[in-house]
Amino acid sequence: MRHVTRRWMVGALMAGAALPACANAPARAPLPPLRPERMADGTVVARAQSLIDAAGISGRVGYAVADARTGRLLEAAEPNLALPPASVVKALTALYALEAPGRGHRFVTRLVATGPVSGGQVAGDLVLVGGGDPTLDTDDLADLAQALRARGITGITGRFIVNGAALPRIARIDPDQPDHVGYNPAVSGLNLNHNRVQFRWQRSGGGHAAAMDAPATRNTVRVSMAQMQVVARQGPLFTHRDTGAGDAWTVAGPALGNSGTRWLPTRHPELYAGDVLRALARDRGVTLPAPVVANGAPPAGTVVAQHASAPLEEVARDMLRWSNNLTAEAVGLSAVQARGLRPGGLPQSGAQMAGWAQARLGVAGMRLVDHSGLGEASRISPAQMVAALCAPGVAGQLRDVLRDMPLRDANGREIPGNPLQIRAKTGTLNFVSGLAGYIQPPGGPELAFAIFSADLDARRRIPTAQREAPVGARAWSTRARGLQQALLARWGTLHG
Repeated sequence: MRHVTRRWMVGALMAGAALPACANAPARAPLPPLRPERMADGTVVARAQSLIDAAGISGRVGYAVADARTGRLLEAAEPNLALPPASVVKALTALYALEAPGRGHRFVTRLVATGPVSGGQVAGDLVLVGGGDPTLDTDDLADLAQALRARGITGITGRFIVNGAALPRIARIDPDQPDHVGYNPAVSGLNLNHNRVQFRWQRSGGGHAAAMDAPATRNTVRVSMAQMQVVARQGPLFTHRDTGAGDAWTVAGPALGNSGTRWLPTRHPELYAGDVLRALARDRGVTLPAPVVANGAPPAGTVVAQHASAPLEEVARDMLRWSNNLTAEAVGLSAVQARGLRPGGLPQSGAQMAGWAQARLGVAGMRLVDHSGLGEASRISPAQMVAALCAPGVAGQLRDVLRDMPLRDANGREIPGNPLQIRAKTGTLNFVSGLAGYIQPPGGPELAFAIFSADLDARRRIPTAQREAPVGARAWSTRARGLQQALLARWGTLHG
């Protein structure tokens, strides 16, 4: 059976496809001897350097693979090379939050009445109080609106307040990204639909009709705090202006086809949530005034409706599967605050998570500027990431939330019959690619690995306006992912 497995792994390769486990893991990893190309049973395996050369990616590549139980380094190339981890850092964010506030934690969004209810009216303010939930969507707000109506509430005499003070207010995750990319929204203690509004267009006469929506599975609401104007120009594709009370967008009409949709970020998540709840409440016979933001401590009162998220374990699993940046930042900020800290922004919060990595995992020297990996300035080396994955108790925490990954060939197709069990997190920025996690070869020890690649010079040459899809970045990423698959197949062959 071992021979059959090795034959499969060698075929996968042809298709294209010691760090101690203690608190004193070294900051720099010693290099193990190179493995031979021919194994004792005659199996020939390509050397790692030949795989790197064949990938043909510009920039630099570093990797490390170790026995996950002992932390003993088995193979490495430039293991101490610190590169941007991209979304690989979300694996650390998940671990950080699973420990505190904990796997069972739920984010709770509340509607609080500051006065009594009489004759269907709240004699005072109604406050939508966010609890940092990164998964809150339009359907959840519809349930809150329905709960109001079920209590007999049809209106209020005071203000409709939206409060996002549960987390620090951050205008955008990474200030160096283009304004219009949906993966770079604002962060708040009150979030909705990952703080994205859906721009929808339809050709009409000689132009286009545009709408801004907040869609979910059961409910779709037309948004008033975000506006879109279609303009007859060749470029830029989008412009954004913060009106103070919402988002004003323009789009280049000639770039639009007959119809379509696109997610755009909002810089006013509290107003967005209030706008949507107001519309949903109106449809259910509850009249609310326009929302006003008050991000101090929420006022005391009676909870008249509330929504609780799924447990954090499920939120973390979905975060690692879909790699949503807003979820990572909200989860990471919440984890910092669960430890009694109050970060002023993402760089401070990332630094506090790096401090935890040193104290809890024994890994010093990580530089983290956020919890999602979107910021280019973060730096982690393969040796640091593998040391973190090998730290006591980590594998047991992460295995349940990391995504199962198949081996794929050079064309991205899943290779059937894969005997390896791989659970890992990917990471991608323009000219940056990472993969880290665990491999279980059949009959061999569980392995922890990290592979980081980056061409930082090519990345620096990209104008900010072109960072959504720069020339050459997609092909570079495809080659980097192919290298990752080939290295995984190699390690499965050598250590199975």
